[in-house]
Amino acid sequence: MAEKKLAVIAFGGNALLKSKQRGTYKEQIENVTNTCRSLVPMLKDGYNIVIGHGNGPQVGNVMLQHKAGKATYDVEDMPLNFCVAETQGSIGALIEDGLRHIFAEEGWDRDTVTLLTHVEVDANDPHFWNPTKPVGPYCSAE
Repeated sequence: MAEKKLAVIAFGGNALLKSKQRGTYKEQIENVTNTCRSLVPMLKDGYNIVIGHGNGPQVGNVMLQHKAGKATYDVEDMPLNFCVAETQGSIGALIEDGLRHIFAEEGWDRDTVTLLTHVEVDANDPHFWNPTKPVGPYCSAE
């Protein structure tokens, strides 16, 4: 049996959330499924795939949800690292759903798996002195 080829794919922001969208489940699953559909030629060509993704807007939304829960119901809000893991899992579920949809369309019996990761960063990294990548929605000064 021939060895399968492996491709590592990065889903950028538009794979999950397009400009002017609110980030609803319906919007995100539609975006992800359409992005997964674009992988069909590669899958037909014999590739296994590993997908990485960003989650900045989703983390920001989850943090806002946690803060609203704290303010409204006194449910403790969670730290950033927990919100990152929460969105990794939910985005992984979206991607798996999108892939399963495509696999069903193609009549394929394939498996998917979501893997959460932890990254340890140096608290003294100079990039923390002047952060340039926001998390969540932009807000006006008011």
